[in-house]
Amino acid sequence: MKRESNPCGSPAGDAVPGAVPAPGRRGGAGHLIRRTVLAAGICLVLGWMSVSASSAEGIDPEADKVLRSMSAYLGGLRAFSVDVDIDNEHIDTNGQKLQLSSFASLVAERPGKLYMYRWGVFADTEFIFNGKVLTLYGKDRNAYLQIDSPGSIDDAIETVRSEIGLDAPGADLLYADPYSGLIDGVQSATYFGMVYVNGLECHYLAFREAEVDWQLWVQAGDAPFPVKYVITTKWVTGAPQYAVRFYNWNATPAIPSGRFNFNLPGGAKKIESVRVNPVGEAMLTEEAQ
Repeated sequence: MKRESNPCGSPAGDAVPGAVPAPGRRGGAGHLIRRTVLAAGICLVLGWMSVSASSAEGIDPEADKVLRSMSAYLGGLRAFSVDVDIDNEHIDTNGQKLQLSSFASLVAERPGKLYMYRWGVFADTEFIFNGKVLTLYGKDRNAYLQIDSPGSIDDAIETVRSEIGLDAPGADLLYADPYSGLIDGVQSATYFGMVYVNGLECHYLAFREAEVDWQLWVQAGDAPFPVKYVITTKWVTGAPQYAVRFYNWNATPAIPSGRFNFNLPGGAKKIESVRVNPVGEAMLTEEAQ
């Protein structure tokens, strides 16, 4: 199930304090540039209209085929590792769109082991799951939370979402069966052909749902890894996006012994709960037990 890219959008009509109209000369040049870009965009859209028209009211068979292929490949991997760049857009109370960037690196071993390190403006956190216990460790606060969650990686993701309230849209791709969750709620799907992302030839897919639109770029060839994943929350002012770029995929990673065990750092504080801030990051700031 896709989650909204930003639940914190501002109402329509908010003005940015202190905004001053640009001088005429610079404004004229800006308008010319914008008109040029707009014209190019119109040509691009018109060029693709014939592609999208056939799938506007349903699922394009080619888009479904690629999505199924990627899902089956990911779900069939015994282990994998990947690095991720994340851009999470938010609209502040003045109507300004902010793009908060972060980095994540993860390694997984099915069915029930996962390690992820996430670093960004508000995050400096390790997620460690050994098939029995899920640990969140805030390195900046030297504090940790542990939850009993016996089961698979799927179960751990659901525990993070339901018990902690921490969402991670990119986690849709980590399930043992990504297809069933991704296709749920899809009203239309379009296959736009081959493009290049990060220097890789990719299938370009676009999907529409009631609340969100999402796009997926899947590497062509025998290893159909996802390369880019973008979710747009279309009914929130500013249509904020959650964009994920994947790189350094490895289907046969060398996993260090003990990678999925939490080694208690000296002086670390155990906490009972975490707070999720308005931009969706876990804040391990509660008082220690």
